[in-house]
Amino acid sequence: MKKILLLAALAFAAAACHHNPTPEEQARLIIPKLSLEEKTALMRYDSPGAESVGILPYNWWNEALHGVARNGKATTFPQPIGMAASFDEPLLKEVFTAVSDEARIKHRQALADGESGWYQGLTFWTPNINIFRDPRWGRGMETYGEDPYLTGQLGMAVVRGLQGDPDAPVHKTHACAKHFAVHSGPEWNRHSFDAEVSERDLRETYLPAFKDLVTKANVQEVMIAYNRFRGVPCGANTYLIDTLLRGEWGFKGLVVSDCWAIHDFFMPGRHGYNEDVEHAVSEAVRAGTDLNCGESYRHIPETVAAGLLDESELDPALTRILAARIRLGELDRNNEPWAGLDDDILEGEEHRALARKMAEESIVLLQNRDGILPLAADARIALVGPNADDREMLWGNYNAIPEFTVTLADALRDRIPDLPTIHGCELVSPEPLSDKDIAAILKQLEGIDIVVFAGGISPRIEGEEMPVELPGFRGGDRTDIELPAIQRQLLAALHQAGKKVVLVNFSGSAMGLEPETETCDAIVQAWYPGQEGGTALANILFGDAAPSGKLPVTFYRNISQVPDYEDYAMKGRTYRYFEGDPLYPFGYGLSYTSFAYGEARVRKDALEIPVTNTGDSDADEVVQLYVRRPADPEGPLKSLRGFRRVRIPAGETVLVKIPLTDKTFLSWSPEASKMVPLKGDWELLYGGSSAEESLQKIPYRY
Repeated sequence: MKKILLLAALAFAAAACHHNPTPEEQARLIIPKLSLEEKTALMRYDSPGAESVGILPYNWWNEALHGVARNGKATTFPQPIGMAASFDEPLLKEVFTAVSDEARIKHRQALADGESGWYQGLTFWTPNINIFRDPRWGRGMETYGEDPYLTGQLGMAVVRGLQGDPDAPVHKTHACAKHFAVHSGPEWNRHSFDAEVSERDLRETYLPAFKDLVTKANVQEVMIAYNRFRGVPCGANTYLIDTLLRGEWGFKGLVVSDCWAIHDFFMPGRHGYNEDVEHAVSEAVRAGTDLNCGESYRHIPETVAAGLLDESELDPALTRILAARIRLGELDRNNEPWAGLDDDILEGEEHRALARKMAEESIVLLQNRDGILPLAADARIALVGPNADDREMLWGNYNAIPEFTVTLADALRDRIPDLPTIHGCELVSPEPLSDKDIAAILKQLEGIDIVVFAGGISPRIEGEEMPVELPGFRGGDRTDIELPAIQRQLLAALHQAGKKVVLVNFSGSAMGLEPETETCDAIVQAWYPGQEGGTALANILFGDAAPSGKLPVTFYRNISQVPDYEDYAMKGRTYRYFEGDPLYPFGYGLSYTSFAYGEARVRKDALEIPVTNTGDSDADEVVQLYVRRPADPEGPLKSLRGFRRVRIPAGETVLVKIPLTDKTFLSWSPEASKMVPLKGDWELLYGGSSAEESLQKIPYRY
């Protein structure tokens, strides 16, 4: 009966409006029928619904960082930082279309079981588009790297894959751009940290990806960050939410708090911004934070009773909340366009193949001395290292629990059944290996020519606000970027013993690998490559697939090249402002073939770049376009403004076209106090990485 009342109200809305009513118009007819307690319930992430009008319970908390997460069986794709290394927007959209298919199936299964709990809904707090400005940040692996343009392009692909057709009467799922707006560590003080940045850095670095997702990709949710911004908690920050997000960008969707972030406004030892929960609630609601993940909005009735908030001030948030549920079909669950999706899609063969393809494209070849890779089929190989057979490490964080996972050990044993496999050492240890330990390892490697060393770190020790205190690690972040000392010791011993060493480095972030460039013959950056990571790596190592990933972050030589972690100014950070000599630059990655860039020319508002595969194997190349404005010495050294991933057969030339639009020439305008296309002299730089020596330059007057 109550559901009938709700549907009748929606039908009345159609008649009253004399047209197909918008979800907002339908929502406004429902709101007057709600009690204050029901309104309060609807503004909670774990909403029990509104019984009087037949609105069913719904839990907004769901994650799909690289697959439908924390809800049992689902396909686990590579960690986002790895997918960023693919520079492949179409493939990323395909991945998240697969994720949204699995999401609809998971949601349907939950409803059939009468459940509406955590991780069972259609609203996903994905993607994380914060800028990975410092390699010490443990959550950087959740992002798409250090560059605003790359992050925006890939973030939009994620949103479009998750949400589907924005004009469809029922949305497939809803994505959420997080964490708005200036947030990238430290993890240990995020509940009390105040991020101070110049207006230029804000608009040039920290905001562009959010603006792209809002204004171009129609993202339906934005999540505010824990920290303060210029003294005001992000969830109460009217400059961020009202002036920028809703004002300048015209965002109509839902603003959600990070979990328990509003409690940080007043909790002892945190922001100290409000005296109690009622004052925190009133400020958050008035600023435009619609939905609360946490307990704070349970206190809305007391806040209203205290005169700190008028009940009518809840209406904008309720309108947006109900409109979102209407768009998802949540108020009329009989309308399910994806009811025909087969349950077998979940972690099925097609999606695993997609995970494997993405993993192959994410792997970055950093060093290949004397062409040791690809490995010869008859090479005498051993697998050593703490990450050789670790399934959970491959999954990254915010992950599904797949039923089927292939480790590097699994994949290599399929090729070499009697493969010697040695753990060798722990990931991190305060104590070095003894001479006896090393001698025992070398004894097992007698007759072995090549050691594949599976090392690096793990999502068990880097990630979100973790209780980890180990040498080089603090609270989920890192205090150093070096390969852990015990692994470095073992690699040096293998090298000294005359072994050829292929280091497969698993990590969610840049590592300081300068000593390893001497002790290792090849270095492969694997990230956390998902459930098909082992197969993808074996395919790369043996040449069944060519490495084609490019670094989405700068690999510094050591921590001395990185500024103070708690300083959010961009000076000296990322390839855009770093003036030193990195170990491996942003956009860098080797192949098993070679590419030659010819002389580019501008034709019809596009840069046409001839690229030739000068080697003897077909392969993909990521062609990159950077721009620089010589008249702006305080600006970036260069900025990525275009890229194309292209397949080039051996011996052939492909003409790669990258559009030149107003967006290509966006730059900071002190007069306008924002980013605008600036007329004048520019330089166009193109090539296979951001390294100055690998780029060709042509002048351009815009």
